[in-house]
Amino acid sequence: MVKNSFISLISQEEKEENRGSVEFQVFRFTNKIQRLTLHLKLHKRDFLSQRGLQKILGKRQRVLAYLSKKNRVSYKKLIDRLDIRETKNR
Repeated sequence: MVKNSFISLISQEEKEENRGSVEFQVFRFTNKIQRLTLHLKLHKRDFLSQRGLQKILGKRQRVLAYLSKKNRVSYKKLIDRLDIRETKNR
C-alpha cells in the first residue's frame, strides 16, 4: 500500500508553535478528510470509515463556524489556502 503524502501548506515551524490553533486544527481535519476520501474510493463498502469521515466533516464544520464568528479575515484566508468551500449560514 502506498502512503499518501499531501503537500504541507503550513511550515514545520508553524506546526510546532501553533498546534492548538484553530487554523491548525482545520488543516489536520482537511488532511484526514482527503486521506479517508481516497480510501473510500477504493473501498466503497467500508461503512465504518464512512462514519468516521462524517464525524470529521462535522468537527471541521463546527471549528470553521467558530472561526468565522471570531475572525472573518482569518477564516477567508484559510478557506482560500486550503481550497475549501464556504459553509452556508443557517
